[in-house]
Amino acid sequence: MFNRRTLAIIKRELREKLFSKAFILMTLLVPIFLFAILGMQTFFISMGGDTKANIEIISETPQLTGALVKSFQEQNDVKTGNLKVSFSTGTKSEFDTRLNSLKKDILNDKLTGIVFIPDSALKDKKIEYYSKNPNNTSLFNRIKQPINKALIEVYFTGQNLSEAQISFARASVDFNGFRISADKEIHQEGIGNTIVAFLFTFLLYFSLILLGTMIMRSVVQEKNNRIVEVLLSSASSTELMVGKILGNSITGVVQMFIWLLPLMAIISTSWFILPEELTLSITMGNIVFVLFNYFIGLITFLGLFASVGSIFDNDQDAQSGVWPVTILIMVPFFISLSLNDNPGNTIAKIASMFPFASIIVMPARIAITDVPTIQIVISILVSIATMLAIFPIAGKIYRVGVLMTGKKPKWSEVVKWLKVK
Repeated sequence: MFNRRTLAIIKRELREKLFSKAFILMTLLVPIFLFAILGMQTFFISMGGDTKANIEIISETPQLTGALVKSFQEQNDVKTGNLKVSFSTGTKSEFDTRLNSLKKDILNDKLTGIVFIPDSALKDKKIEYYSKNPNNTSLFNRIKQPINKALIEVYFTGQNLSEAQISFARASVDFNGFRISADKEIHQEGIGNTIVAFLFTFLLYFSLILLGTMIMRSVVQEKNNRIVEVLLSSASSTELMVGKILGNSITGVVQMFIWLLPLMAIISTSWFILPEELTLSITMGNIVFVLFNYFIGLITFLGLFASVGSIFDNDQDAQSGVWPVTILIMVPFFISLSLNDNPGNTIAKIASMFPFASIIVMPARIAITDVPTIQIVISILVSIATMLAIFPIAGKIYRVGVLMTGKKPKWSEVVKWLKVK
């Protein structure tokens, strides 16, 4: 299967892909695209938080109303004019009357909403919010702290507490995480590893989809142009497929290596000093695992994409037929993103050692938490076993499909191709 003809095809693929303008542009543009996404996300979040709002707060307790006025005066949103708040005191029935009179203003967006704080809130902190958009999480985050501060101040009034004690009661709990591992010293954990986990997840997902689509279209194009018939005159279909997949896989690993060079420079040199909250716990061994894992994953998925491309005669049909392979990449991608909330969740642990999913999930796990060596070994073995199981199947489909033209085959016919010896 691997001989001089296969090697010649690999060299051909490397010349076409590795030194092409598209490869160079994608290698340069993807990091820029990634930073642009993060920047846009930060921008839109900040813009959402700065949206101007006009609310009215009505409480049943005069003392609480005074505390609310004092608490909101200290808010930056109120000082900058992004949040306008009016205060009043009234019973529940008076509030209902006020709500009916302001309903038209709320519907016309003159008033964002009305907050009612009953006396019972001093015991259970449950308040009511009435608005055209009652699920405005951004607004809740802006008014939650000053309301909570006012409730605490009124609750402890008359209990002979000092200002320092009341300030302590107002403060929220702030967690500082420390990572414990068998072979490392205990150190404080920042958000640096979380960012790296997202980086691994995004790059692996993006690369598998991009390179898979490229090889699929390449197969469809060669099939339409009858170039594949010329190639098959000097090499077997297996040699052709192996050469194309290995050539594209090497290209992908080189590209991934270039993308990870800044990260490798950060963890292997003292040239860059990161803030304490961005400290990384990534080793060069982790990077080597990511690259090796990515190479195995590329061979597996490119085999699937190439086989799908050999079935169809045009890009449109191929795109409609590739969705099962795309799902095998998308599901692990979303599982990896869930690690940010709970790195130890059971689904992620299983997925990191499960066929296809391990290729994306395990790199994210090793970035965000310490993974036992045995689980990493299992993940590697599962990935290799998946590759060895998929390659013969993809080879049979490719061998039959690449020479078939005309009518689009049914999936039942494709299954019959697997029985061809």
